[in-house]
Amino acid sequence: MNILGCLDKATSGTYRVAGQDVATLDADALAQLRREHFGFIFQRYHLLSHLTAEQNVEVPAVYAGLEWKQRLLRAQELLQRLGLEDRTEYYPAQLSGGQQQRVSIARALMNGGQVILADEPTGALDSHSGEEVMAILHQLRDRGHTVIIVTHDPHTVAAQAERVIEIRDGEIVRNPPAIEKVNATGGTEPVVNTASGWRQFVSGFNEALTMAWRALAANKMRTLLTMLGIIIGIASVVSIVVVGDAAKQMVLADIRSIGTNTIDVYPGKDFGDDDPQYQQALKYDDLIAIQKQPWVASATPAVSQNLRLRYNNVDVAASANGSERRLF
Repeated sequence: MNILGCLDKATSGTYRVAGQDVATLDADALAQLRREHFGFIFQRYHLLSHLTAEQNVEVPAVYAGLEWKQRLLRAQELLQRLGLEDRTEYYPAQLSGGQQQRVSIARALMNGGQVILADEPTGALDSHSGEEVMAILHQLRDRGHTVIIVTHDPHTVAAQAERVIEIRDGEIVRNPPAIEKVNATGGTEPVVNTASGWRQFVSGFNEALTMAWRALAANKMRTLLTMLGIIIGIASVVSIVVVGDAAKQMVLADIRSIGTNTIDVYPGKDFGDDDPQYQQALKYDDLIAIQKQPWVASATPAVSQNLRLRYNNVDVAASANGSERRLF
């Protein structure tokens, strides 16, 4: 069924649809081929729970780029033909199994549905609803549609088919010849999109927004939790950035207070150098020489020494610092 519906490609052999070799088509071309020639009916219906019956039928035409008014009229016509004209605004949960399957049949016919692929269309239905669905499929056959049914019921469903191909363990074990072409009484007309490219783009964009809003509105709690997660994530990132920037500014402020354009000159070769050759203290003449350099704005001598200070019976360790008189 997946190969017939152009969902998968055969590993060998040739499969042509409308004269086109499916194996040579890319994903977009396959999607277009499915949209224009095939309609799908599933055992479990696969209707979108947040859309009404009418909106579910419109979905294939949305992908075809059909304008809203055309989609609406066509969906209403198909639902009326299938006896659901009074259920157009019902959601799938409000419909019976047979009604949901009729909605899925209308959806399959939305773009024309030249070939109808039905996967166990009566498998989830009671006998009465199953008979109604099979009667509808017979009507589609009489209108000129090709109806292909996959079923495990050879007595009730397969017995109604005009040609039965039996597959066992992946191999065709029975394949009777095709019957003569049936005189059709007029099938479902395929959709014809006459809108310009720009109008199709605008219509598609608006429809995407509308469907997104419907999905959000139909799942309020999920939407709320998703939004809450996004808000918490954004707030966390902003908080981290603000804290990091504040810490950066504090570090820069500390560096500025020290002074980035100040150089301290110490005697010796390096910190902790105990080589007597380099232990000679700086002299006042050294200060004068430094002050004369063109790149020096000012130079100030300073001396410091660790001492013990005594006053009466108080004896403490201290650090004494000295500088020029003009600084006081």
